[in-house]
Amino acid sequence: MKAAVIVLSAAFLVSAAAPAHAQLGALGKIKSGADKATDAKQKADKMHLSEKDERAIGEQTSLSLRSRFGVVQDAKVTKYVTLVGTALAAQSERPNLDWKFIVLDTDAVNAFAAPGGFIHVTRGLLGFCKNEAELAGVMGHEITHVTAKHAVHFIEHSNQISIGSDAAATKEGGITAAAAAELGPKVGHFLLDNQYDQAQEDQADEVGVQLANKLGYDPHGLQDVLKRLDARNSGRNDKNGWFSSHPATKDRIANVQKIIDKNKLSAKATVEARYKENIPYEAKPITEIAMDTSGASGLASGEKKADDADAKKDDKGGKKGFGLSSITGGSKQAQSNQQVASAGARGVGVPDRDAKGGSDPSPVNVKVTPADVEAFKKGIA
Repeated sequence: MKAAVIVLSAAFLVSAAAPAHAQLGALGKIKSGADKATDAKQKADKMHLSEKDERAIGEQTSLSLRSRFGVVQDAKVTKYVTLVGTALAAQSERPNLDWKFIVLDTDAVNAFAAPGGFIHVTRGLLGFCKNEAELAGVMGHEITHVTAKHAVHFIEHSNQISIGSDAAATKEGGITAAAAAELGPKVGHFLLDNQYDQAQEDQADEVGVQLANKLGYDPHGLQDVLKRLDARNSGRNDKNGWFSSHPATKDRIANVQKIIDKNKLSAKATVEARYKENIPYEAKPITEIAMDTSGASGLASGEKKADDADAKKDDKGGKKGFGLSSITGGSKQAQSNQQVASAGARGVGVPDRDAKGGSDPSPVNVKVTPADVEAFKKGIA
């Protein structure tokens, strides 16, 4: 507050040396700048994304992730993952979303929940899980990020995010297709960097474990995955994929046990045999994961240039757009992303974030009927 007073006083002293009309002009400019800042803040505070907006952003986020990592073109695997996810989502707070479950074609051990009901798990994660209960624990966690609208709230409440242009809003008050397309890769960065806060991760763990238990899955499945992730990342100082969580992984493991005890969760099914029948993958050791060293952690070609252009516009006082800093919470995070990209260019990186992916981003469409889901649920024993 003191700094603001000093700046205003200095501006006033400079203007005092000028003629009266110039003084008024200088003060008018100061007031105009303050009014614009207030208006921008009020617009950001009032931003509200409808479910239609959420879905549009989620579609573009999913496209970015699929373009980055490719999609496993295996209908059997996709249908199996879809059955697990659909059974879990039906127990969630938003059962009527048009849920989509996608297997990304990469050795990275990771999972991503895009707004609007798009759940992505990697081929590496499927190989890392040992049974259906473990997969259900992870997917329940990701489904909760969607039902609780964690990414949506980040967009709505960040001080640095603004639709910023009249052209970005439709007459009905929603965002345009162009705005959704621009936001999608930025939300993808949010997911890749796992920027959920501690409260959001705790909520996703708590609700996700209960969703799995409700279907009959052993609620320790999520805990077992976290234990192996902790061991897998032993000695690493970087944030690596699903391991880069808040709080630290060991704290999450202990917290999951508290959730199980508090809620008296006692389901026992692991469904290991069915898992092995449907999932043919084995996870690679972290040291053997091939990484994209092209500086290519960007989720869309040419994105870095666009971000730089936006940054230059802001420096010159131009209208703020959808630059990376405008959705990641400021320049500090933008610098972090640039450092990751720079590391990739040097041939080093974060394995589960910067892993190479496949070349085919096409979604694999599978049909799952209510009867299929009911039959699947009977096998959880």
